[in-house]
Amino acid sequence: MINLFRIYNPINIVWLAFVLLVVRLGYIIKAPDHLDFIFVESFTRSLVPVAYENAFSPTANILLAAGLVFGQAIIFNYLINFYNLLGKPSFLPALMYVVASSMFTPFLMLSPPLICNFLILWMLFKLFGLYKTDNAKSAAYDLGMIVAVGSLIYLPFVYLMLVVWLALILFRPFDIRDWIASVFGYVTVFFFLAVYYYLNNRLQTFYTIWLPLGTKFPNSIHINQWNYLILAPVLLIFVLCFFKIQQIFYKSYVQIRKSYQLLLLLFIIAGLAFYVKEFRLSHFLLCVVPTAVFFAYYFLYATKRWFYELLFVLLVGSIIYFQFNTF
Repeated sequence: MINLFRIYNPINIVWLAFVLLVVRLGYIIKAPDHLDFIFVESFTRSLVPVAYENAFSPTANILLAAGLVFGQAIIFNYLINFYNLLGKPSFLPALMYVVASSMFTPFLMLSPPLICNFLILWMLFKLFGLYKTDNAKSAAYDLGMIVAVGSLIYLPFVYLMLVVWLALILFRPFDIRDWIASVFGYVTVFFFLAVYYYLNNRLQTFYTIWLPLGTKFPNSIHINQWNYLILAPVLLIFVLCFFKIQQIFYKSYVQIRKSYQLLLLLFIIAGLAFYVKEFRLSHFLLCVVPTAVFFAYYFLYATKRWFYELLFVLLVGSIIYFQFNTF
């Protein structure tokens, strides 16, 4: 399977759809009786005057989520190949995105983090483009607006503003105007939200939007112990990937090195932002994009076929197994 996706062949789109169905089949068969869909944060709920929470049946919810993941995987694959982050074109980024997006059952349904992954992909197109642009102010402004829109959908997305600023440090010589432009972009969206609050006599509650950001970081989190077994092949792939990257890191172009540094920072920041809301595994969908890049890098350059094919089978097998067994 890995060798098939190492080749940049349009027919792999069909195989990608097949893999997408396989890794979600268990949850489709054993779909729960009811699934809620929360599209935006409570403070922007009144902006969407439609009762959408129960609009989809559980099966439709899962299939729509699968369709969104498929679209994201195609966009993601184009992004990675466009900026040549892997050194050669392939369909491995799309494959790894589909697999990483199916790792836990909360990943398989419609959720705000899943919607926000479209915004992360949009951000990365602009962030990677900062390296060669002559004028970063417009891109920084756009990025600020994207983060603000993401915050309306899922409040922890606000921390991706740190990713924008870190990208400005990595890719650009310091220019305070770029930083100010990103802040203005963010403020623009919330200015219009403040106007809406004012017109609806709710301006006095506007500050409460950011109160969850003051939540104390938890001392521990509770995850089903069986979920840790899925993480075993994931952690192994991460370790092997970082060994591979280390071998040729300083032989790569400067832009590629900086891009991988940014992806690692994105992974860390997105992962640590979980504490803002009540803990849900679906939050870690925000980490899928950098995870898929690292996975794709390892599987593209791994040399022992029997080992990397077996590792991929173990990863997919564990995902499917735990969909059928909730313990």
